[in-house]
Amino acid sequence: MTGRRRWTTEEILDTAAELLRTSDAESFSVRKLAAALGTDSSSLYRHFRNKTELLRAVVDRILLTAMDDYRPEGDWKQRITALALRLREAFGEQPQLAVVWGRYASSGTGSRVLMEELLGALRASGLPDAEIPARYHRIVILLAALIASEAGIATVPPDEFDQGVELFRVAVLGADPERFPALAHFARDLSPLGADRRAAFEEILAAHLDHLETRIP
Repeated sequence: MTGRRRWTTEEILDTAAELLRTSDAESFSVRKLAAALGTDSSSLYRHFRNKTELLRAVVDRILLTAMDDYRPEGDWKQRITALALRLREAFGEQPQLAVVWGRYASSGTGSRVLMEELLGALRASGLPDAEIPARYHRIVILLAALIASEAGIATVPPDEFDQGVELFRVAVLGADPERFPALAHFARDLSPLGADRRAAFEEILAAHLDHLETRIP
């Protein structure tokens, strides 16, 4: 009788990532992952102590993917912008994990690589060292919020998204101008939440970095 196959950590993470492409982090479970691998949950707990640790490991691989072959170029604002767009693209391919990144701290290599580059860019800006940790924290919160918001839209099924767009148009174009004068005035120029996401992402980030620049002595 042959023994049960021993899965490597990388194989487990590969399968977990595939499962998370079609389900959210809330419905994901170690039991479902074990079933997909054809094994039992106890064998996976030799690699990860719990579901949260497993999710953190999958997220860390996304961060590593985002930082793969990254080379700092340009001034500090260009470096942070390039970094942010890499994160946006990486989580755009695995939107279910964007919220996990914002919810759970990661201590893996990908997280450390990201932190090192972001902190290095802030030091290059000329900010006093005493201000950099707080400024770093605010940038990460901003990026996590923007990426999670965009990911939330990306996970909506196409038919539900189209229905939401139609409801938006009805609500906006049908607004009573006496009760909602400003809304009626701008109705034809307003876009639903899912429109122009990249432009909004870049503009919000640029505004934050411009504000940060005013703090440089």
